[in-house]
Amino acid sequence: MSSVPQVTLNNGVQMPQLGFGVWQVPDDQAEVAVGQALAAGYRSIDTAAIYGNEEGTGRALASSGLPREELFVTTKLWNTDHGHDKALAAFDLSLSKLGLDYVDLYLIHWPAPAHDNYVESWKALEKILADGRARAVGVSNFKPDHLRRLLDETDIVPALNQIELHPNFQQAESRAFHAEHGIVTEAWSPLGSGKGLLDDPELARIAAKHGRTPAQVVLRWHLQLDNVVIPKSVTPSRITENFDVFDFSLDAEDLAAIGALDTPNRVGADPDEANWI
Repeated sequence: MSSVPQVTLNNGVQMPQLGFGVWQVPDDQAEVAVGQALAAGYRSIDTAAIYGNEEGTGRALASSGLPREELFVTTKLWNTDHGHDKALAAFDLSLSKLGLDYVDLYLIHWPAPAHDNYVESWKALEKILADGRARAVGVSNFKPDHLRRLLDETDIVPALNQIELHPNFQQAESRAFHAEHGIVTEAWSPLGSGKGLLDDPELARIAAKHGRTPAQVVLRWHLQLDNVVIPKSVTPSRITENFDVFDFSLDAEDLAAIGALDTPNRVGADPDEANWI
């Protein structure tokens, strides 16, 4: 078993703080990449219906030989499947593609507020949780206003919100809201836009100080902020490198320097405007 710290969700379920994401990885490559990640020690795998790689991810899980209880599998509900009954059917399809009896975490991928159906979708996730087919349920790309509606109109507080979060977009307001309400913060695009962030001279300086790469410094920063983080790579050496972040620490000066890199600029879409159907 890996040495990854565990984060306790608000229903008592434990989740590895470092996982492996497969966004933009084709299905056939996902099988190989997930297999490499599992071999490197990752036990948390994050996919989604819209990624088109649930089947390849499932094949890698099945062929790994690892006990199901050692794995933490996340997938997500796409915008076209919002609504109570459609969400339940979409979940069934994701389970089938993954080849699993349950997932560890099921998320609403985007609120798609213009369609105003995420509350009904959340009620479907509450049923999935009650039926034991997901060990925890949460959301992705929800802003505090979207979360407030769920808190006001439904019964279960999301266990986690997966949002764009990296040194160039640090989401202080959302992180504070999550902390206030017992919602874990998970970072997607944790390394920003790749070369742009990782070429930053401050990160290079901190990396040299610790004998690490800029990517390892950024992942360590996330961990010390108590974020759950899911870096993606299809390069075996980087898959391993991204996992090797537990035997050093950033000091207060490092954290302050990275904190100063914050900007108002997203890499991805604004959740208020992402209403793709």
